[in-house]
Amino acid sequence: MTCPIPQAELDEIYAFAIDLARKAGALLVERIEERNSEQVYAEKENAVDLVTQTDEDVESLIKTAINNKYPHHRFLGEETYAKGQSREYLIDEKPTWCVDPLDGTVNFTHAFPMFCVSIGLIVNHHPVIGVIYAPLLDQLFSSCLNRGAWLNESRQLPLIRKPAIPPLPPTAPSKCIFACEWGKDRRDIAGGNLERKIESFTTLAMEREARGGLGGMVHGVRSLGSATMDLAYTAMGTVDVWWEGGCWEWDVAAGIAILLEAGGLVTTANPPDDIDGPIESVKLGSRLYLAVRPAGPSATETGRQTQERTVREVWRRVRQLDYTRPGLQTSST
Repeated sequence: MTCPIPQAELDEIYAFAIDLARKAGALLVERIEERNSEQVYAEKENAVDLVTQTDEDVESLIKTAINNKYPHHRFLGEETYAKGQSREYLIDEKPTWCVDPLDGTVNFTHAFPMFCVSIGLIVNHHPVIGVIYAPLLDQLFSSCLNRGAWLNESRQLPLIRKPAIPPLPPTAPSKCIFACEWGKDRRDIAGGNLERKIESFTTLAMEREARGGLGGMVHGVRSLGSATMDLAYTAMGTVDVWWEGGCWEWDVAAGIAILLEAGGLVTTANPPDDIDGPIESVKLGSRLYLAVRPAGPSATETGRQTQERTVREVWRRVRQLDYTRPGLQTSST
């Protein structure tokens, strides 16, 4: 893509975002260390949709710093958005910071280390900067358009280089690590999203002969409790495939920026009518995502071909999910 922000200015914004993520992460660690035996939180929609005072304090820290440094940029944060009545897609062509101050709040309340701060900058609907910091793990994933993707600013992503990036398995999703999340919609509805997810997870885990040959026989199914961390590990190359519905743009903006800069592929979670047709880029805000790690060429395919083959094989094994929302733009990332 062509970004209207000059590269030198984009590099300065990138450095600012990294510094800001580290400061936000320090506050998260401080709050973990101050916690009492029982973490105080409030429920939003249900018992697994939580918010703590820390979520709000970290978002305030990030928003204040951005407003002071870049007052002409727009800001979209999970907690301020969640307090509004609208669920419309609000991002347009203007530079917009898309922030999740604490992704993995349930993990945070249990001091389980898979939580992070996620900071993305979107320009013309394209995530151009992404920074994800998991402070208890001291893992900082970052990317800037045309500058590559990095772990702790020193190790280029993906990490799987032996010496070249390996292709995806020829039988993918078999022999892959598959990441997914249960989501916050836990209603026991026949044909609902939870039931569709469970059926899809099971199909991907089953032996290959199961369900008319649709068994995925993946090496493992991983649920980290943070969509942001799922994407970061897919960019790292330690997760092969991530499939999810229900995420909001602050859950994925930074991760998509990092994954794409690392050489990964992101498209929609839902299989299209023509599975063998062109694979379209994901629509930011669609709440439906399928990501595949960076991949090198095999003896018979390019890296992109191995990714697209894997996407189609996953689509053949998953159910359509239903996460609609008003105001979604037609532009894609």
